[in-house]
Amino acid sequence: MTSHIIHHVADLTPPCPSRAWLSKPHPTLPILATATANALRVYSLTSFNLLSTITGGHKRSIRSCSWKPGTKEQAVIATGSFDASVGIWCQEEEDNEDWRFAIVLDGHESEVKSVTWSAGGNLLATCSRDKSVWIWEEVGEDDFETVAVLQEHDGDVKCVAWHPEEELLASASYDDDIRLWREDVDDWGCVSVLEGHESTVWAVEWEPIQGRKEGADSRLVSCSDDGTIRIWKKQPNQERQQQSRLSIIRSTSGEKWEDESHLPKRHVRTIYSVAWSKETHRIVSVGGDGKIVVYEERSTPELQNSHTNGVEPIPQQPMVDALTSDSAEASMDISTEESSTANAPNEEKVTSSWQTIAEYDYAHGVFEINHVVWAKAKVDGSSQEVIVTTGDDGEVKIWRVS
Repeated sequence: MTSHIIHHVADLTPPCPSRAWLSKPHPTLPILATATANALRVYSLTSFNLLSTITGGHKRSIRSCSWKPGTKEQAVIATGSFDASVGIWCQEEEDNEDWRFAIVLDGHESEVKSVTWSAGGNLLATCSRDKSVWIWEEVGEDDFETVAVLQEHDGDVKCVAWHPEEELLASASYDDDIRLWREDVDDWGCVSVLEGHESTVWAVEWEPIQGRKEGADSRLVSCSDDGTIRIWKKQPNQERQQQSRLSIIRSTSGEKWEDESHLPKRHVRTIYSVAWSKETHRIVSVGGDGKIVVYEERSTPELQNSHTNGVEPIPQQPMVDALTSDSAEASMDISTEESSTANAPNEEKVTSSWQTIAEYDYAHGVFEINHVVWAKAKVDGSSQEVIVTTGDDGEVKIWRVS
């Protein structure tokens, strides 16, 4: 049995007239944008009503959107479309329903699947069915330059996500891999390939910096068509001890990441989207089965080398230096629901494991859920953290966990 309950709060009204792909809350304002057919719809997160509909600019449906952070005098949003273009829109004044189509960015050869701004707001990353990741830099008002075209994925690139503090970009692909990209001097390159998923990786998201332990290494969550949700953790740049539960990640710059843990398998179809809460640090997932699942990381004391919760013992594997060993070219896919290591036998330690705390079946009826995100909304007269789901039925729904 789960320990929490997911409550339906409201539906954003009116619903989208056709399939809705994704919804993104503004970083500071109580509004949310939804990508749908030939339009971007902006809703209020206080009244849950439609504020404006942004049309024009694109010739086909809008697949993705991302609010630019750090803007004070105007709201700025980027859109990615099935017409292979990226658009930048500006709202000159708050509460103004009119939006200006500032610029179109061309270069992709097929539909744009994901767009995202860096934490500083100076870089925009886009990815496409054409297997490429593009990085654009804003060099002036309504003026962007292409700074990188990254073409190392072997399949459709589904998602891109910037690290919340660093200029480090993650991309997820139909080729089953996650790639991490950094700039080295003047060139952007792949610094790590995270291998382990056995089918398309649909989405990735970085752990929020809010509430993260000081000095803790970066972590990334991913979800896949293989039905798994994985947590990847960066290894510190120091001599590493042998560890028992990890995947070897090949790297071109000395960065090493481990497949730290797998969340409990609760979905029976493709997992399309995951989101990591800034407030509670819970993770929520949605997918083709129409289910919402919420997970929580909990610390528990245990004896070293003991195996609980049905986790099978895993043979110990040595850490391989990604720059010198040929065996780093192949990853070892090791499943675990706990992020723990084996050292001295019978030594008590504190480990963390992910547990399912709440589920909601058929959240959008018989329709698939394409996207999920955490947001702040006005519920019962106060600002609360909520879950926002976006589905094939055109509905955008608000939920809370209690």
